[in-house]
Amino acid sequence: MTIDQRISESDTIPNSRREELGVLAAAVREAIDRHEPASLLFICTHNSRRSHMSQIWAAVAAHHFGFDNVHTYSGGTESTAFNPRAVAAMRRAGFRIDKTTDDANPIYHVRYADDAAPLTCFSKVYDHAPNPKKDFVAVMTCDSANEACPIVRGAARRIAIMYEDPKVADDTPGEAAKYDERCRQIGREMLYVFSLLATRS
Repeated sequence: MTIDQRISESDTIPNSRREELGVLAAAVREAIDRHEPASLLFICTHNSRRSHMSQIWAAVAAHHFGFDNVHTYSGGTESTAFNPRAVAAMRRAGFRIDKTTDDANPIYHVRYADDAAPLTCFSKVYDHAPNPKKDFVAVMTCDSANEACPIVRGAARRIAIMYEDPKVADDTPGEAAKYDERCRQIGREMLYVFSLLATRS
C-alpha cells in the first residue's frame, strides 16, 4: 500500500482544504482528550464510492498513526452497493479485498494491515447496523447528501468534507484514472488529518 507516498503529498493540499480537514482532526481530538472512542461515520448519497473510500482510508490513517480507539463507518441517504469501480481502485491502491457474497449489494472484507481486523463493507443507510446510533462524528462527503441531511440523527458533530464524485468518468476512457485520483486524494487527506493528531499527542 502507498501510505508513504500519500503522506509525501501532504504539501499539495490547499490551505483552504487544510482548514476543513483541521475541523475533523479537532473533532477526533475532542473524543481522544475525553478518553472516549472516536466514531467517524462517512456519509454520501448511495454509500457506493466516496464514503467507502473515506471509511477505509480513515481506518488506515488511524492505524498508521497509532490511534487504536478510532472506529470508522460509512452509510448513505439510501443504499445501493459498493461500486465495483471503487472496489477496483482500492485494490489498485494495495488493499486486499475479498467479495464474500454475490447478491445485488455484496459484502466485502477489506484488509489493510496484518495486525488489524478487516473492515466489513457494504452499502447501507447511515443509521442502519452496524453503524453507531449516537455520539459519532458525521462526515458528509458529497453535496447531495449534505443537502439531504441538514440534521444527522444521533451525531455529536456534523462536518462537511466534500469530494468530487468519480462517477462522472464512468464508461469513459478516463474511468480508472478518475477513480485512482479520488482514491489518492482521500488517502492523503485522511492521513493528513491523523498526522495533525500525531503531532499534538
